[in-house]
Amino acid sequence: MKKVLLTLMAIFGLGLALLATGCGGGGGSGDYEEPGVDLPPEGFVTVASGTVTGGSQFALAGQTSDAYKGVFVANRTVTLSQFYICDHEVTQGEYEAVMGSNPSYFSSSPASGETQAKRPVEQVSWYDAIKYCNLRSKNENLTPCYAVNGKTDTSQWNTINHIDDDGDGYIDEEDEVGSITCDFAANGYRLPTEAEWEYAARGGAAGCEKSNPDDYAGTDESANLGDYAWCLDNSGDKTHEVKRKEKNALGLYDMSGNVCEWCWDWHSDTIATGESVNPSGASSGTARVFRGGGYADAECLVMCRIRRVPGNRYIYLGFRVVRSVK
Repeated sequence: MKKVLLTLMAIFGLGLALLATGCGGGGGSGDYEEPGVDLPPEGFVTVASGTVTGGSQFALAGQTSDAYKGVFVANRTVTLSQFYICDHEVTQGEYEAVMGSNPSYFSSSPASGETQAKRPVEQVSWYDAIKYCNLRSKNENLTPCYAVNGKTDTSQWNTINHIDDDGDGYIDEEDEVGSITCDFAANGYRLPTEAEWEYAARGGAAGCEKSNPDDYAGTDESANLGDYAWCLDNSGDKTHEVKRKEKNALGLYDMSGNVCEWCWDWHSDTIATGESVNPSGASSGTARVFRGGGYADAECLVMCRIRRVPGNRYIYLGFRVVRSVK
């Protein structure tokens, strides 16, 4: 009889241990892994794969301009593979730790209670952003994604000099920058594609499957925008520490507002229709896409597509990084 009781107690104890582990008692939420979804690196969120059937529901109601239609347009079906995305914009502290300097315009006088190093970096060009990605990848023993003229070693990227060589008023790839490619199979850091960015901002597959997808990252109500974004109405005309506002459905902060974010893609006025898997934009162009709106924008709409030449720097424009899942 005693042996039976001991056995029952052991089984009961094992059941409690398993229950505690399932509730995070064994080390937090990171112990639980959703079937088919990999656990992300620290500070990142796993975005599960999915297919989005485009349509007018993704465009801003009443707008006919291509700038307010997003990338999930009518007659287009986009399939995206699983990827990791950082839950916050690259901060000034993170950027300086990799690049050795902080180029930000808002480099002092943070808002009360906020930490300067945790404000998003800005005044970085698209070229600065991809260099950061490769250097950070190298520092963490990951495979760099970007190559300039076939070279991933940033010390050999001497052609990215931010000089308007051809005198057209812009700093672009015609200014002896060279051929820039991205290895999307590499496990290092990179900029999100425009499709990845919008998919994540809208809340992944579940958010995109709504009959009326959210206009902002985290909400569909303009009256609630201030809960999710630092924008014209609440920013005091400056950037703020990341992760101070509410997160969206995927757990991502500041996808709307604070600073705008560079994407990989060349900008094109029109979006290709048909079926596509992991699209990465036009094959060439004169300007790169940025998304999300910033501290000085009245509306930080997730479907809004804006462009800037890749060599210029702006006080409202930063970036966040992603990694491909292997």
